[in-house]
Amino acid sequence: MFLRIAAFGLLLAGVPAVAQTVKTEVGVAAGAEYRIDIPANWNHSLVVFYHGYALGPTRFHFYQKPGGATLPFLDRGYAVIQSGFSTWGWAIPQALSETETLRKQFVKDHGLPKETYVSGQSMGGALTMMTIERNPEPYNGALNMCGAVLPTNEWAQRRFALVAAFEYYFPGLLPDLAPAPVNFVESDALKAKLLAALKADPAKAAIMQRLTALYRDEDVAHLMQYVIYQISDFSRKSGGDPVDNANWIYTGTGSPEEDFRLNDGVKRFTADPKARAWMIRNYTATGKLTKPMLALHTVYDTLIPATSLAEYSERVSETGSVDLFTQQYVDHAGHCAFTNDEIGRAFDELVGWVHGGPKPKGGKLP
Repeated sequence: MFLRIAAFGLLLAGVPAVAQTVKTEVGVAAGAEYRIDIPANWNHSLVVFYHGYALGPTRFHFYQKPGGATLPFLDRGYAVIQSGFSTWGWAIPQALSETETLRKQFVKDHGLPKETYVSGQSMGGALTMMTIERNPEPYNGALNMCGAVLPTNEWAQRRFALVAAFEYYFPGLLPDLAPAPVNFVESDALKAKLLAALKADPAKAAIMQRLTALYRDEDVAHLMQYVIYQISDFSRKSGGDPVDNANWIYTGTGSPEEDFRLNDGVKRFTADPKARAWMIRNYTATGKLTKPMLALHTVYDTLIPATSLAEYSERVSETGSVDLFTQQYVDHAGHCAFTNDEIGRAFDELVGWVHGGPKPKGGKLP
């Protein structure tokens, strides 16, 4: 059942090309809030947009103007739909089914779009990948932005191993890792404590920077808190501890001798098999593409390393889908730190490709 509130004449904020109005519709479907934006110059095509990993419920209000990464699509005349998902955190199963339900409802209410694209950021990038791999039929192409595209269990294992290393170098600052902390909440106080410890021991802080491939103590402190929250989230949803470092061999501390010390001294944890199986089910990339996909990443992403896209590209090559995938980058530091202009340019490249133009070149976004 769909409950709706519609508003007309909202000024589209932040659009440099032309001031225009947008029809906005919000509501609840199957326990998930949703938002639909249709610009006055609607070209009768659609962008299905997935938001990223959220630390709390995503709410939509009809009086809020469109914003963020959806503006470039609206500026180009595309309608945009997005589900808030019925749960927060790692919401892959809910997000896929609830967004597909919303897309079908949009078609029922507004007619079949001329073209439909899928896009998203961070976890939304993982959902973009999963959608175009598993349900490509409704879509013409995909724009993945800063996506967590490796299988969930792979990148979650890596992050857990880094937290265990932090606990080795800076003991007693983080919650116990096993069993996973229940209902952990990030706080400025804990981040300040982690940052102070890093600043007080530059040698160990430098090791953690090398292990995490991060350049600032502030980024290391933020990542540690963020990963603890994710571990708590995964544990609640899987019913156990889904990640471990039992078979992890640490390298990259800066010297072989330090690698030896870390591997000998770090505490080892073992995952629960059923919880691990839950994580594997909730997004394992296949790399099999049947529609064009353009991926966009910042060079320095503090949460999802750009190197993960290169690994996904290898999976695409193995399936023979290499002609349908291009990875581009922008020179920014930060997670999903794109400008609206950059998002728009990347989308234009994707649409041109779909319309028979040349495949966008890998490398820097033109």
